[in-house]
Amino acid sequence: MTSRPFFAALVLILLISPLAAAGPAQNPSRDAQLKTVRGLVLDKSENGVSTAVVFLKNVRSNQVRSYIADGQGNYRFSGLDPNADYELYAEKDGAKSQVRNISSFDSRTDIVLNLKIADKKKS
Repeated sequence: MTSRPFFAALVLILLISPLAAAGPAQNPSRDAQLKTVRGLVLDKSENGVSTAVVFLKNVRSNQVRSYIADGQGNYRFSGLDPNADYELYAEKDGAKSQVRNISSFDSRTDIVLNLKIADKKKS
């Protein structure tokens, strides 16, 4: 009757191993809380500005991410920390948009902000 404890241990291992192989449980609610910021880079005539560079700065960590707007002026930053504040602006050929602030108190997960690039200042 020595095979009974062996058989019980084998059954236990077979029952536990699929759970261990699955790895840590994913937390879909955490991923759902991440923020996305997107929009258009526009000129003074409200036309999309292609290849404008959009900068997003995490105010707490000072980390800066950049994105080159597509042919219609679209930009997008996703996977943003909902507990951080950000600064956002666009540049093209020496002209710059106004800096927009994104607050950690803003509960929206999909934030749409259009950035208007002013004419380059003449010196």
